[in-house]
Amino acid sequence: MADEQTTRTIAYVVLIVLFAAMAWFIARKAGENRADMLEANAPKIAGEDTLEGGAKDPAQFDEPDEDALDEMAELLGEDDGGED
Repeated sequence: MADEQTTRTIAYVVLIVLFAAMAWFIARKAGENRADMLEANAPKIAGEDTLEGGAKDPAQFDEPDEDALDEMAELLGEDDGGED
């Protein structure tokens, strides 16, 4: 059998190799995660980002109704209503 010093040396070498492998793996994953985070949170350029959602009935916005026209006239100051 090998003496105690040789066994201890082999154990230390194995542990150091395992530690180095774990440190490399963690550093690699951290770099990947950082790159993914930077890409996901990068400023959006007009036309490149996708907008989610939408109107259930987009045709309803083609022609305004009377309430919308009255509100718009009031906002623009063109209300010819009862105020003097």
